[in-house]
Amino acid sequence: MLKDKLVALKKSLIEQSLLVQKMIESSFLGLFQKEIKLLEKVLELELLVNQKEIEIEMDCTALIACFHPEAKDLRLILMIMKMNLILEKMGNLALSNAKSARFLLQHPYNSSLIDLASMAKETINMLKNSINAFITEDVMLSKQICKNDDVVDRLNSKIFKKLVTEVIPTPPTIESAFHMNNISKNLERIADLATNLAEDTVFIAQGQIFKHNSLIKDLA
Repeated sequence: MLKDKLVALKKSLIEQSLLVQKMIESSFLGLFQKEIKLLEKVLELELLVNQKEIEIEMDCTALIACFHPEAKDLRLILMIMKMNLILEKMGNLALSNAKSARFLLQHPYNSSLIDLASMAKETINMLKNSINAFITEDVMLSKQICKNDDVVDRLNSKIFKKLVTEVIPTPPTIESAFHMNNISKNLERIADLATNLAEDTVFIAQGQIFKHNSLIKDLA
């Protein structure tokens, strides 16, 4: 009975991750393709993510109360509760990006989006891989995700430095540059949260608490 409930709970978290992934994708595709409807879609999806978050939290609480799980089953439920909150935070960041993207479409900003596109692609791949690692309890993939976070950090730093050099000679672009930097910072934060998901998977699989630095060191 509990086993079936846990399978259903994992399925719910995966469904939540797909909604959040769609939010992140739509928030940057709306900017790159100059499509307002994609940005509006993000708001619709956020409502579903918020509803799903409450459902998963209630299911986790009910399982603990009814079955008094132990060992790995308890770890799984506790980590799904934590992952659920992480995914909801990712959704909030994607919504913030959609709002900044809307501003940039209304106030065109003459700046290359190549680095931002690379950052978005890497961030989404990290989220996808973190969920795949969760599904299969793949510890090595989880550790690789944590290492990939450095790629996103470097792109975020590169974008910030580029925006600073662009704004200095043209002060009127400051507000637009702020929104570009907001998108970059949010993607960097989403990548950090994907790393947290990977760390939680390691705890589910092995019962050991790992943090980012520990995972990278273990990969070396």
